[in-house]
Amino acid sequence: MKVQVVGMSHRRTPVALRERLAFDEQQAGEALEVLRRRFPESEAVLLSTCNRVELYTASENPQGAPSKAEAALFLAEQRGLRAEEILEHLVDCSGEEAIRHLFCVAASLDSMVLGEPQIVSQVKQAYELACARQATGPLTNQIFQAALRVAKRIATETSINERRVSIPSVAVCDFARQVFERFEDKRVLVIGAGEMGQETLRFLVQEGVQQITVLNRDVEKARALAEAWKGRAAAWQDLEAELALADVVISTTGATQPIVTLEQFRRVEARREQRDLFVLDLAIPRDFDPAIAEHGLNVYLYTIDDLQAVCEQNRRKRDRDLPAALQIVEQEAARFMVELNHWATGPIIKRLRLGWQGISDEELRRLFCRLPELSDQQREEIRQSFERLLNKLLHPPLQSLRSEARHGVPHGLLEALKRLFHLSE
Repeated sequence: MKVQVVGMSHRRTPVALRERLAFDEQQAGEALEVLRRRFPESEAVLLSTCNRVELYTASENPQGAPSKAEAALFLAEQRGLRAEEILEHLVDCSGEEAIRHLFCVAASLDSMVLGEPQIVSQVKQAYELACARQATGPLTNQIFQAALRVAKRIATETSINERRVSIPSVAVCDFARQVFERFEDKRVLVIGAGEMGQETLRFLVQEGVQQITVLNRDVEKARALAEAWKGRAAAWQDLEAELALADVVISTTGATQPIVTLEQFRRVEARREQRDLFVLDLAIPRDFDPAIAEHGLNVYLYTIDDLQAVCEQNRRKRDRDLPAALQIVEQEAARFMVELNHWATGPIIKRLRLGWQGISDEELRRLFCRLPELSDQQREEIRQSFERLLNKLLHPPLQSLRSEARHGVPHGLLEALKRLFHLSE
């Protein structure tokens, strides 16, 4: 039996190369079909996210699974690359190490942001896609279902998934939720087109935001961003009017001076009717005059420093939970390998028992034919004696198999039993 993972991740591969090797859903499905035709004895799951591309393979016959070089060639071919371009960046591991790696990936212990919640659903989607393309089998079914269970256990028994450590997630989940109970009826104003602002907007949309206005000095950028989020663009000269309408403001411009002074905000404030205003000033230098936080009525103004402090606090708490999560992975990986190895020895045990049971049944039949005068009770006693004898004869080899399986699949012992007792596949 061989279980292997070959791939690359954010840990040692630049994003430019990961982008070139990335698969969308359609491409991943087609690649799995190609792989199954090329290696019909191997099961496979292809996981492709923004931070990793990993090919998981499993086969009862080690000779039927792709090697690292063959997996590298396959991945490169599917994305129109040369194997040499990616080979030095690929990491491979097998056996328990591969199982442990998948458990860590699914539980978000190997993510760029520890505990980020998206990865477990991405692992599940990759597994379901492989199932739909008939690329999975008994081994991958057990492995990926176990990985999802481990991820759930870690989420339940530790607080790793509860500690937000990105500025956008903290901004929305730890700060904005303290101001507003719901977001469906809130107007969001985005000033500028910075990446952090867009990521914060993504979290707000997940919370239910529907009314989005984008304001930028570059009108075309404003229109493009507004279109991407199904919002509307506004002209820069309408800044004060839009501030008067907004409930939430995300500001990420590259201005060297505040774009909203205290004097400007006082003009806006008179038109707001004392409604709460939540402002995320994610710009450096700051876009909003800090005095607004002190003198504005019902204004909640937070800067990137405020958010960063909470991020760091959460990160420290997550780090304290990491050893407990890794211990769960170690426990579950060791236990799973024992179960997997027992499963691998199951067919041999079954064939050995069936073979000896057939011999026992044949000898009983011959004995009963020679002794027709035996009563039913006597026949049953003889059957039970044969059964006890069979169990005692089978016990030593089966015990050896189970003992060896605790430390890995006992290939040598399995092959010896096959040859000794002529156990055909």
